Amino acid sequence: MSKKNYITPEGAEKLKAEYNELFHGERPKLVETVAWAASNGDRSENADYQYGKKRLREIDRRLKFLMDRLDAVEIIDVVTVKSDRVVFGATVTYTNEEGESFTYQIVGEDEFDIKKNKISWKSPLAAALLGKKQGDEVRFTKPNGEEDFLNIEEIEYK
Repeated sequence: MSKKNYITPEGAEKLKAEYNELFHGERPKLVETVAWAASNGDRSENADYQYGKKRLREIDRRLKFLMDRLDAVEIIDVVTVKSDRVVFGATVTYTNEEGESFTYQIVGEDEFDIKKNKISWKSPLAAALLGKKQGDEVRFTKPNGEEDFLNIEEIEYK
């Protein structure tokens, strides 16, 4: 039995959309191309055939990965979460020792995007924040070994 894949509804939809695009869109077209290329004769020097087979293997590996992730998915609808502590889906605003303010949402492994201020619940920062309350001071050890003290200013579920 695999571990749960916690994810927001939006993240689950993205995974499903990617799976459907590959399975119903790109893969069937590529199968046609490979079949056409195979019908042209010598496959050993046929670039369309060689590339097509390689790309099919890549797609099939990605489809298997996506299916495994979707089979283990546990969707957490953030707007229904009622907690005064930091849990999955929380949007946390904190300040560091220098007084700089940061805001991150804690999301699933498959949907983190640092440019959109979304971090995985398995990241070191999220691990330090999980379970804490507003006003708590959190000791956070960065991957490079530096320590930082964070003060949780606000916790939202939106």
